[in-house]
Amino acid sequence: MIKDSSGIRKTDVINRRMFIIGAAKLIVFSGIVARLFSLQINDNKKYLTLSDKNRIREWKLPPTRGEIVDYFGNIIAGNLKVYQLHIIPEQVENFNYLLSRLKTLLELTDKKIANILKSKNQKKPWESIIVAENLSWVQFLKINNYLHDLVGVKPVMTISRNYPFSEIYTHVLGYVSQPNENDILENETIQQRFVTGMKVGKLGLEKRLENYLIGTNDIQRYEVNAYGKRINQLEHQRGQQGSKIRLTVDTEIQKISAKLLANKAGSISVMDIYTGDILAMYSSPSYNPNLFLFGISNDDWQLIRNNSLKPLINKTLSGLYSPGSTIKPIVALSALENKVINENFKVRCTGKTELYGQTFHCWKEKGHGLVNLKDAMKQSCDTYFYEITRILGVDKLKITAEKFGLGKKVLGEYFENEKQGLFPDTNWKKNNLGKGWVLGETLITGIGQGYIQTTPLQLCLMTAQIANGGYKISPKIIVNNKPLNFLEAKKDMELRSSIDPNIQLIKDKNNLKIVQKAMFSSTNEIRGTSYRSRIDDPKYQFAGKTGTAQVKRISKRERELDLKIQQIPYNDRDHALYVAYGPYVNPRYAISIIVEHGGSGSRAAAPMAKELFKLIIDRDGLREKQSNFEEIDI
Repeated sequence: MIKDSSGIRKTDVINRRMFIIGAAKLIVFSGIVARLFSLQINDNKKYLTLSDKNRIREWKLPPTRGEIVDYFGNIIAGNLKVYQLHIIPEQVENFNYLLSRLKTLLELTDKKIANILKSKNQKKPWESIIVAENLSWVQFLKINNYLHDLVGVKPVMTISRNYPFSEIYTHVLGYVSQPNENDILENETIQQRFVTGMKVGKLGLEKRLENYLIGTNDIQRYEVNAYGKRINQLEHQRGQQGSKIRLTVDTEIQKISAKLLANKAGSISVMDIYTGDILAMYSSPSYNPNLFLFGISNDDWQLIRNNSLKPLINKTLSGLYSPGSTIKPIVALSALENKVINENFKVRCTGKTELYGQTFHCWKEKGHGLVNLKDAMKQSCDTYFYEITRILGVDKLKITAEKFGLGKKVLGEYFENEKQGLFPDTNWKKNNLGKGWVLGETLITGIGQGYIQTTPLQLCLMTAQIANGGYKISPKIIVNNKPLNFLEAKKDMELRSSIDPNIQLIKDKNNLKIVQKAMFSSTNEIRGTSYRSRIDDPKYQFAGKTGTAQVKRISKRERELDLKIQQIPYNDRDHALYVAYGPYVNPRYAISIIVEHGGSGSRAAAPMAKELFKLIIDRDGLREKQSNFEEIDI
């Protein structure tokens, strides 16, 4: 046995070294194995995650739109439950047989069957095809009774838009329908939330407020097999309904406006003279927006489209009319403000005015005699306003008219179809027609004829700002601040005008008082053009101005015949207009009324104001009590 100097055997040393080396190798090898094992686990996790993604699929459901309510909380655009029929192609055993059965059960047309087949070819196998969007209860029961024979068919109860007041609000709300390609491309929110069966706003506030109303999708998560077939529902994530929008409009006033304009073409607008709240904005005739929800039939569409009274046009915002004599308060105010006349300025009316060989007629053939401003306004003497407009000039008149809202959009931020209108001046004609202005055009502008074009809502705004003391207001149709009572609203107006002088539209308040008294006489004194439409009770008493706007030039022969309205062809009759505000003492509301081809403002338009003001003022107290609402920043 060999020993070293320390007495330890050499074989023991060798064995010990061998053991240490082996242990070291074992540790390294174990680390490699552990690392490989860890990588394997991570790979398994990765593949398991991918597997989960492959077997779990999401389906988005159409979002639920927010409700639109009137000032008092009545739902004017809501939602209701509807019954639909869907087909899920991946679950269908024999597609042709299924279509044959559905064609018999639901009496589907060949065109409808062709559309279903087209939709099937454009969709993925697991995406639903909507066969019917609005099944009757009888049809829904029939489908459920035959479900055993309709593999791949899914009866669905879902939510759809509903307009409970039918045509009353159509031109305010618009309607919803299936989105087209432009709807999807132009709105990022619609792109993100689009699913088959979803409806989007097409006109009016439904379109303008789409991003507030649309809501978010319900999401269903399903486990699917290798073929994409649903095996098990894992989760149903509820979406959020769209925002509730509260309008300034009063349904009862909107309804009476519709009643007054029944079977007529025209418009009624009602506005709070301090807050700018629009209480009514009705265009006649209207149509039922519910017809568009599930695709309007050709017959219904042709009835609307071919109606000679043109229900598709929002006459309140898009109708352009000569204002006729309703502009005379602004002409008088402009002449007073520019100090070219005073309230005692007089003109002798003989029934016609001669100017450079051209004759300008007053509506009263033999004239009104010697009249001052009040008498001229009361009797709507054209000769008087020819003369003061001649002295004033059209350029100065335009400045006043634009201050009071003529020739400018009123609610342009809310309605894409609102027209700007036109108040002409010398520069306008030169720049647009390439001709110089002539004096005769100044005269006819002074009685609301010629190139001038206004919308009914502009005339309502003009009247409101005359009524409130000449303060500028910003009309609105959506409630976005706390309602104010009469005293609060008036005080708020005065406070803002002291801070911002641009809110005050006039130089001398006395000038406005002269015009207001003249408008009062026009309605409440004998020989006033709207005297027959007056209300003697001070609670409802109003001041106003009639207007009759020619739609064609009256020939000498027609003037001599002096035909009655009924003897004139409908499309040749003058438009009838009326603007007013009330109550006369402590006024709060302004209105404008237009009846297309009504013939005379005093006969066709002014009488409607009596019924309107009684309801408006009776509901004033109810309106001031209404203060609970959800504020939406729009």
